[in-house]
Amino acid sequence: MESILKVSDLNKSYGNFSLSNVSFSLPEGCITGFIGVNGAGKTTTLRTILELTNRTSGHIEFFGLDMQSHEQEIKNRIGVVLDDGYFYEELSLAEMKSIISPAYTSWCEQDFKNYLERFNLNPKQKINTLSKGMKMKYALALALSHKAELLIMDEPTSGLDPLIRSQLLTILTDYMNSGGKGVFFSTHITSDLDKIADMLIMIDNGHIVFQEEKDTLLDYYRIVKGDVRYLNAETRKLFLSTTETAFGFSGVTKKISEVQRLIPDVVVERPTIEELSKEYLINTATLKDTFKGVYGQPIGTYMKVYRMKQAAALLRQTQATIAEIASQVGYENQSKFATAFRDVMKIAPAEYRKQNSGD
Repeated sequence: MESILKVSDLNKSYGNFSLSNVSFSLPEGCITGFIGVNGAGKTTTLRTILELTNRTSGHIEFFGLDMQSHEQEIKNRIGVVLDDGYFYEELSLAEMKSIISPAYTSWCEQDFKNYLERFNLNPKQKINTLSKGMKMKYALALALSHKAELLIMDEPTSGLDPLIRSQLLTILTDYMNSGGKGVFFSTHITSDLDKIADMLIMIDNGHIVFQEEKDTLLDYYRIVKGDVRYLNAETRKLFLSTTETAFGFSGVTKKISEVQRLIPDVVVERPTIEELSKEYLINTATLKDTFKGVYGQPIGTYMKVYRMKQAAALLRQTQATIAEIASQVGYENQSKFATAFRDVMKIAPAEYRKQNSGD
């Protein structure tokens, strides 16, 4: 299966937050859900791959084409729906369309009119009179009216009522059935993805946690409910996590056959994406605690020291500028790099190079 989007080792820093070596690919013919809690890095990732904000490093390909070399061609082939919008509120729908449509060589006016009619949108209506759901439909009409081969959407169902959300999911399904090559759909409302997603990518704190086919992932785990009296030291080891109440327990397991052998009369259910998302985040938190216990410092501190040692080696062994070295170790801002270097190495980068130029 060919990839319509391939992201490799993407790094981007925003203040105290950073994307770290983000890598994933979107197979053609799939609706791919991009999940994570608010602040996990979903929007930053989407804006970076669309070149709406500069990346620190990494490689991005759409349809096998490098984004930096073929940006205009690529943007002509993708449709984008962002949560923060990009409209002049005082204009009518028709006026806004007349500004946007010339940017696309494959714009189809009839498709646009058909979508407005389907979505019950009046082209004379002012954008500032639209509800959030109507704005989302209008953004979709624009994105779908230039024969887009890939739709990229940031939290399209956030803040919408259940009926409008259901309608949007139907639109995405229809788009794929009519020849669309892919949808990349970020959301924290995982119940939407239970209904339509083929693939799932999860991000947490700027790191990709997993990429997997939805059905494969959900078939791998089971939710088990039973009598809490049967939980003991042996049976607890079969679960990734458990929740206990006065009425019984609920747990997530990959070892369903062993659970059924050792615990009688359990109820077994297929998990939802939300339940698995929570489990992966719990495991991430556990990993951070374990890391600190082993290495005596948080992952962030460890990585900062590791990066500065890399930078020190580059200062000694190469002729790269300090700005270039800062970028290589994940710092877009040279001043922040210099501050971090002084914190770790107790000396400024330029002075360190001067003192070690003979190494």
